[in-house]
Amino acid sequence: MLRFPALARVVLCTVIAGALLQPGCVAPAGTPPAYPATRTVDQVDDYHGTLVADPYRWLEDLDAPETATWVAAENAVTQAFLHAIPARAELRERLAVLTDHERRDVPVARGGRLFYTRNEGLQDQSVFWVQQGEQGAARVLLDPNGLSADGTVAVSGWEASPDGRWFAYALSGGGSDWKTWHVRDVASAGDTDDVLQWCKFGTVSWAGDSSGFYYTRFPEPPPGAEREALNTDPKVYFHRRGTAQEADALVYERPDHPKWGFDPEVSHDGRWLLISVSEGTARRNRVFVKELATEGPVRPLVDDFAAAYEFAGSVGSTFYFRTDLGAPRARVVATEAGSGPARWREVVAEDGDALITASLMGGRLVLEYLHDASSRIFIKPLDGGTPTQLTFSGPATVSGFSGSPDEPIAYYAMSSYVVPPTVVAHNLETGASWEVHRTAIDFDFDAYVTRQVWYPSKDGTRVPMFLTHRKDLVRDGDNPVYLYGYGGFDVSITPRFRATDLAWLERGGVLAVANLRGGGEFGREWHEAGMILNKQNVFDDFIAAAEWLIEQDYTRTGRLAIGGGSNGGLLVGACMTQRPGLFGACLPAVGVMDMLRFHLFTIGWAWVSDYGSSADPAQFAALRAYSPLHNLHPGVAYPATLVTTGDHDDRVVPSHSFKFAAALQAAQAGPAPVLIRIETRAGHGAGMPVSKRVEEQADRWAFLIRALGMES
Repeated sequence: MLRFPALARVVLCTVIAGALLQPGCVAPAGTPPAYPATRTVDQVDDYHGTLVADPYRWLEDLDAPETATWVAAENAVTQAFLHAIPARAELRERLAVLTDHERRDVPVARGGRLFYTRNEGLQDQSVFWVQQGEQGAARVLLDPNGLSADGTVAVSGWEASPDGRWFAYALSGGGSDWKTWHVRDVASAGDTDDVLQWCKFGTVSWAGDSSGFYYTRFPEPPPGAEREALNTDPKVYFHRRGTAQEADALVYERPDHPKWGFDPEVSHDGRWLLISVSEGTARRNRVFVKELATEGPVRPLVDDFAAAYEFAGSVGSTFYFRTDLGAPRARVVATEAGSGPARWREVVAEDGDALITASLMGGRLVLEYLHDASSRIFIKPLDGGTPTQLTFSGPATVSGFSGSPDEPIAYYAMSSYVVPPTVVAHNLETGASWEVHRTAIDFDFDAYVTRQVWYPSKDGTRVPMFLTHRKDLVRDGDNPVYLYGYGGFDVSITPRFRATDLAWLERGGVLAVANLRGGGEFGREWHEAGMILNKQNVFDDFIAAAEWLIEQDYTRTGRLAIGGGSNGGLLVGACMTQRPGLFGACLPAVGVMDMLRFHLFTIGWAWVSDYGSSADPAQFAALRAYSPLHNLHPGVAYPATLVTTGDHDDRVVPSHSFKFAAALQAAQAGPAPVLIRIETRAGHGAGMPVSKRVEEQADRWAFLIRALGMES
């Protein structure tokens, strides 16, 4: 991916707690680093009669000079510590080698052309290519690497027009969720004058005649408030190509419901506009529809939040949806335009496995199930004929299924923990498959194995976990283990390949990935068992995974690390505060650490559907009981911890990590280091240049090597 420069060395000295700490110096083994002195304030909040102190509230002011000074001081301490670890430089070079291989994404066919991304290996951002069919000559359509000197301007979304003549793409800077849409002429690879601002999260959907597209945008925030603005009151517009954004036609809005979110999608034949309406992050939505050839209004097809409905495609006026209405593991139903759910007919019944996606391709339904958290693909004729199954050897993730309702060729990618991605073309009519691109890496994959185990959680629930390690691993209780989890928002964690994990495996490490409650691996009931008042189940599942790994002699406390990002960062923070003596090291990334105030920033209000809110007395009690920030106690010896975040994260604002790190440093009674690594010009993770990803992962693995005693 990257042609990466060395991480800039911080050339400054910082007075910290009365000591002079210079970059390149590190505290002696067994003694903690000298942390910056972090000011506290007398902030106390009253939650339903319970007084809760918030002494680091001032760190929520992300643009204050004092916050910037604190960030610089913390980064100086962290970089001094990390760069003094001998293995770090070697790891960085090895990660660059492991990353330096050609990668391609799944192609999307439009108007006889194939659109896809490709990375030669160390390019900071992947490049967009286009070619005429599979055998045509490929050429560069868009190279984002020249858009910024530091590689932090990234493409955050794209859609080619149905006729293949136009390419809409969104740019985001510094990892922000804000995106600006542009349109490129595919033939000339030159941009038009179309520029659309103040968009977030969603994509665009082209009209059937390629004259323009439908999209959602938010009100323009006040100058300087772009990062902190609450993301409410979106509206759906139609943008006609070649016109100014100010002339875009308003299609739909609901000022009476400012927290409703809209995702517009045009049917393949261009006849219908469907708008999926959500509230927060709950996987339950309404569906509105408009026939585009008429002047009729947008009208409801599903007008409640009782279930999830995901549009799979249409044939004429018949719509197909994947839904969990009456089916916790989901099914496929069909309806005529204008008919409500009471008159819908079942096309694919609920199965024992969770149905994750359903798409109409080549006149058939392509169905992706998860069987024990691994992909299973079935192709079912619309006439009710016998479905066929795509088979894979071992645990696998199938991603990016791309195809057209009236074309027989579909594309997908298959990978696993020690199986690099292969892009495959599949003929839905004949059943023939062939490779489009196989990722080639110089690594002895045959020496490693992935297997699935099951373990009991605290309440007896059986939870699956994937273990990847060398085939000759000896279970002597001394192996370094990195245990990863997420457990939330109906997100399924499946066996995906990451080249950076290879550096951990080849040093004798075990990669353990637990499929916790709160995710979507087993349908709606599995998700609901780990949300709001049931959230403690997620932490119990993760803790039980750690205990099982120790009981089964894979590792011991001093060799066990846990990690996770975003909701997974919350997971790590909660578990390390509940069971600090169970782990040797912790890596919480971009985590939600203040569970009493998360809903007050940017899109945080949308997470109430999964977490609950401190405004509710019962939910406040549950949140207060596990909120990582509020469960740190002075005098406790906490594990070695490296908190990571980005200064431009406008999804989980970095003040979560700032406050948690400051409080953890103040509470720490043991010798283990407590550090925070704050990436500049970076956000929640999306769009981060490969050079920054390599540097960050080198720091994370180096920290674990030091913390888990792997240097000898």
